[in-house]
Amino acid sequence: MPNSRSNTDRAGDRYARELERHLDWLDSFTSTALGVLSAASGIYTYLGVRTLLDDPGMWTTFAALAYSIAVSVGIFVFWSYLLRLLPAVRSAASRVGLLLTMALGAVAIVAMSSWLNAAALAGGAAVETHMAKTVQHYQTSLERAHANAVAGQSLVRDVARVRQSFQDLSEQEAGGTLSGFSGRGAVFRVLTQKSAELLALEEQLTQTEDPIAQTFTQGNTILSQMRGISVEPGPLEDRTVRFSEDAVELAGLITQLRQLNPAPLVSRAAQDLSDAVVLPELDGSTAETRAGQSSTINSVLTLVAQRAQTLNDAAGAVIGLPAPDDALYTPMSAADAVIVYAGNFVPAWAGAISIDLLPAVLVFIIMVVQAAIRSGRGEGHTDDRMTVGELRAALVASDLLYRADTKPDVTHDDPKDRVD
Repeated sequence: MPNSRSNTDRAGDRYARELERHLDWLDSFTSTALGVLSAASGIYTYLGVRTLLDDPGMWTTFAALAYSIAVSVGIFVFWSYLLRLLPAVRSAASRVGLLLTMALGAVAIVAMSSWLNAAALAGGAAVETHMAKTVQHYQTSLERAHANAVAGQSLVRDVARVRQSFQDLSEQEAGGTLSGFSGRGAVFRVLTQKSAELLALEEQLTQTEDPIAQTFTQGNTILSQMRGISVEPGPLEDRTVRFSEDAVELAGLITQLRQLNPAPLVSRAAQDLSDAVVLPELDGSTAETRAGQSSTINSVLTLVAQRAQTLNDAAGAVIGLPAPDDALYTPMSAADAVIVYAGNFVPAWAGAISIDLLPAVLVFIIMVVQAAIRSGRGEGHTDDRMTVGELRAALVASDLLYRADTKPDVTHDDPKDRVD
């Protein structure tokens, strides 16, 4: 039984020593690999910082370079500490403490470096995405403003229908059908008055058709230019400036379309149609004729109020349509854009974070291997687990120590002390 146990211990020791040899070989270039990862992260951090600094002067370059070097050094030192210390500790409290420290450091690395790396990797594409989203927003606002204006302009048919009804009534009154007395008297003048008001309104509505169409066409032209700017090659800063200029002009056209919407004009005209009535003097030759004219005028005024309410309801339906959103383009830096549109650039974010946090995988690998070494070696490490080379070195050292202890002291007798 003891012999079997000894054989098991020796096998575990050989297993542990094999793992240690692998770790020794891997450790020969681990620091170099960590330095390369840190330097790469620093380079992309430098590019990300440059997108945040507007001044292209020497001090700006120096500041960005200093920041990126500090990030590289910080990443290298942080992961070097953890690669050495975390796999070596044995108590649970120490491991939990270092793991929490690693989590805190990982968050700090993401905050100071990874998002800048993502800005360097996908910042230009994120700004272009912001432009494309803005174009969609402006297009929606332009189309909605145009639809509302066209709906308001289409009220011309309702106005024409009401005007035609008053015009027909005036012709009937001229023939004596309404009041019973033919001619162009007081009733006829009231009807023609309202018909003339509606005709003027109809002309105003007709005049808005061309400006609405021209404004919409101009807006679509600017939208086409903005789409081209968002995808064309060239310096991003220059494209952003031209995009902003077009966005301001397009916002003005959307506002102009909202002002060209004639629905509020129709609503006010409908209210004036019923409220502002100039009643002519009754011109009947007899009392009976004047009484008939007065009765007919009251009926006409009732009809005018009804028609005005119909126009007001139609205009209110147009006014109640969803208004276009306020189109406003806000220029955005590459670093800000890559955060706002992070969901569109998951691969870039994954690469930016991985280059900073990849050493964490190495830490866990070494932890597992160190645990395997301890498990194979056991708690009681004795000399019978020594390799042949270590045994030879130990024997040589022991021999040297033995010789030093057993070497006789050589003393010289004083001739004066000799006794003849």
